[in-house]
Amino acid sequence: MDPQTPHHKNDADEEDDNVKQLQQCSSIYLLLQDCLVNSNRNWKACQKEVQDLKACNERRQQLVERNKDGKN
Repeated sequence: MDPQTPHHKNDADEEDDNVKQLQQCSSIYLLLQDCLVNSNRNWKACQKEVQDLKACNERRQQLVERNKDGKN
């Protein structure tokens, strides 16, 4: 892998469907993957990215719930 290619590139290609399911949170997920690669899978070093992904997913879930409520 050349230095210009993000570390997560191969993982994202293999898990493309999983990343797509994250929708607007996918870029945060990929940042988390990069952090984990750069920190030798040290989750403690990547807590900012973990919390950002959690917050994004919670916002996404709230929108889904609001859309469900509005369609009933």
